[in-house]
Parts: sequence; C-alpha cells; structure tokens
Amino acid sequence: MPGAHRFRAMPIYVYETMGKTKRRFEVKQSMKDAALKHDPETGEPVQRVITGGYGLIEKGKGKTGGKPTSSGSCGSGCGCH
Repeated sequence: MPGAHRFRAMPIYVYETMGKTKRRFEVKQSMKDAALKHDPETGEPVQRVITGGYGLIEKGKGKTGGKPTSSGSCGSGCGCH
C-alpha cells in the first residue's frame, strides 16, 4: 500500500539474575530468539521475568484522536490507564 507505514515491534523482555544480589534488566529480542541463559554483562545465570503487557496508541485513530479514552487506552475497559 503506497504511503502505508509498517510497524515492526520488537518485544522487550525482562530478565533477572539468580544470584544473591538480584539484578533486573531489559533486552530487546525477536520472538524467534531463544531466551537468555546468562547475563550479557556479568555472565550470571538469569531467568525471564513475566511482566504485564503493553499498549499501543496510534495518533489519529479512533474518536479520541489517539488520546486514551475514559475506559483506558486500549478501549476494552481493562483499566490499563
């Protein structure tokens, strides 16, 4: 489609080190990439942390011009905003 913008989101995953001192960090990875097993900075073993989802607001879409509605930014009434 001419003039159409392609949005390619790359998920951001949260990891936590499993040593005595916990450290959380985020890594932008493709969904096809394997989960990290070690912290890229320290080499410590890590586990992926399950976190909440995210929302996406496109400007100019919908009745509110891209602004969150009173039922939340996703419009489903989930209370995410």
